[in-house]
Amino acid sequence: MKKIVGLSLFTALVMMSCKKNETADQLKLDASETTTQQAPVVLESDIIKEANKQPETSLALSEPSFDFGKIKKGDVVEHIYEVTNTGKNPLIISNVQPTCGCTVPDFTKDPILPGQKGKITLKFDSSNFDGVVHKAAQVYANVAKNPIELTFTADIQPK
Repeated sequence: MKKIVGLSLFTALVMMSCKKNETADQLKLDASETTTQQAPVVLESDIIKEANKQPETSLALSEPSFDFGKIKKGDVVEHIYEVTNTGKNPLIISNVQPTCGCTVPDFTKDPILPGQKGKITLKFDSSNFDGVVHKAAQVYANVAKNPIELTFTADIQPK
């Protein structure tokens, strides 16, 4: 029952944090055309199970949060979070899930060997926001505590 309530709250949060005129499952094609794409439903517990299938290791982040500062409305900005494998087994990032459709993740897909570095990039589209925003993404990997949260803020100024 707790999982259902938690998932419902998480879904509500995601829906509220997305673009004003789009739902979480819409893909904007251009200024005049939108289409609805049904994303496969993947439960957080399934993602954690997938991440935990690999031998556990540890990681260090260059920073868990980033501040873009003042940006103009409509700017698309990105930040790269550096990940270092500090454990003894290969680090495998299995998924990165942003909490809003305004943020697109990219990450190192290959195993990161002990002592080596990988990257997690979060690209943010500020088109539908005003003022200070706080966004997050959940990182799932073969580490003890899943998920790891990355956050960023931006102060969106009018054009």
